[in-house]
Amino acid sequence: MITLGTSGLTPADVLAVARHDARVEIAPEALEEVARVRAHIDALSAPDHKPVYGVSTGFGALADTAIPPAMRTPLQSSLIRSHAAGSGPEVEREVVRALMLLRARTLASGRTGVRPVVLETMVALLNAGITPIVHEYGSLGCSGDLAPLAHCAIVLLGEGRARGADGQERPVPELLEEAGIAPIALAEKEGLALINGTDGMLGQLLMAIADLDELVRIADLTCSLTVQGLRGRDSVFAPELHEPLRPHPGQAASAANIFALLQDSGIVADVAAEGSRVQDAYSLRCAPQVAGGVRDTIEHARTVAARELAASIDNPVVLPDGTVTSNGNFHGAPVAYVLDFLAIVAADLASISERRSDRMLDKSRSHGLPPFLADDPGVDSGFMIAQYTQAALVAEMKRLAVPASADSIPSSAMQEDHVSLGWHAARKLRTSVDALRRVLAIEFLTAARAIDLRAPLLPSPAAQAAIAVLRRTVEGPGPDRFLAPDIEDAVQRLLDVSVLDAVQEVAGELR
Repeated sequence: MITLGTSGLTPADVLAVARHDARVEIAPEALEEVARVRAHIDALSAPDHKPVYGVSTGFGALADTAIPPAMRTPLQSSLIRSHAAGSGPEVEREVVRALMLLRARTLASGRTGVRPVVLETMVALLNAGITPIVHEYGSLGCSGDLAPLAHCAIVLLGEGRARGADGQERPVPELLEEAGIAPIALAEKEGLALINGTDGMLGQLLMAIADLDELVRIADLTCSLTVQGLRGRDSVFAPELHEPLRPHPGQAASAANIFALLQDSGIVADVAAEGSRVQDAYSLRCAPQVAGGVRDTIEHARTVAARELAASIDNPVVLPDGTVTSNGNFHGAPVAYVLDFLAIVAADLASISERRSDRMLDKSRSHGLPPFLADDPGVDSGFMIAQYTQAALVAEMKRLAVPASADSIPSSAMQEDHVSLGWHAARKLRTSVDALRRVLAIEFLTAARAIDLRAPLLPSPAAQAAIAVLRRTVEGPGPDRFLAPDIEDAVQRLLDVSVLDAVQEVAGELR
């Protein structure tokens, strides 16, 4: 059970609700604060009170237009309907659930001025497993994720489109009635409060960080396998070469992981005894420097995400002294920047992985492996086209690494003349994270086959544990076969972290 109070959530809370359907409850003190602030908004709504933005005026470029009391309630619903203007494919369920939870978090802060029933209804939707249909396109990441949030908010009105807990789309009134949820009529200020936030880009940032935390450790694992598949050396990963000489914490962590994963490798020991080569290629030797830089970028993104999780974003916002004031906190620039940073480092981590895989397939650089790791080169193509797939993924990731946040496009009759495009940064990062996992899965497949071809020399115990998980469902070296299912199986073993778990049982927890 995740409790919504006035002080926010943790990243683990967001993942629990978004990905694992944890239930949500509202702390009594949060409901009390929401009710107290709402009473203040009601007072500001009095006909004889001076105009207050979002309470008794229009929105955006129409902010100076006073709205008569009789039209204020219809105005709020009209706002939601008009802003639910997204288009394109549906956004993933976990993204929508994160979006709703994070907006509920801000409503619970007491800084938005909504009635308790609005917060309670949003939480009821989450707990019933009702997922509004949100579309790929519509947010500019300024004034928040307006269109995506509006597609969530319209379901509170008993309108729009949604899917039930079973994933099937059904009429919204039917879904609400079945869950015992009454649709609401929005009062002054509430329409704006439901859509003015960075919740979409923040939710996707939090999930990307969690995924990348796993993938950087998997990248260390696949590198350690490739070092053995290529008869590489372990000396460059020794701790005295990293933290004391170049004190980037991510680099030290990556080197320590790879060094630990190579311990007691019969292949590495044989290379040391042979003593025929002084150093390995950059894609092996410099792996900690690249993966370490990725880690340090993730840590910066984690800091930004934590700050945003502690924020109460709305426009206008209700300050603790009761002042209702316009502001620019909805601008997504801080979040957009780190989303773009992560796409850049994910692309580079995939690039170095692909280079390692390619070396294992080239007989002139693989130190004794057959061309393309083929069973009968010429008759068989081995993993030749698996590397093409890796290269295609990396090429796409490089394209997606072009920053969204460096661009802007004006809207709302030039009232909103500079936008963050943070939603775009978040969407392309999701694609990049999935692509990185696939690139690493192909390196895993390739390195496992290369190691098998080094028999009777044995790899490290950690490598044996990783390959054993793969070999439960993917055969070892042999004639060509339908390769796409093997790649997908490797992707799933990384996604369910069964490989990582097996390795950590042998080598200890990776950093």
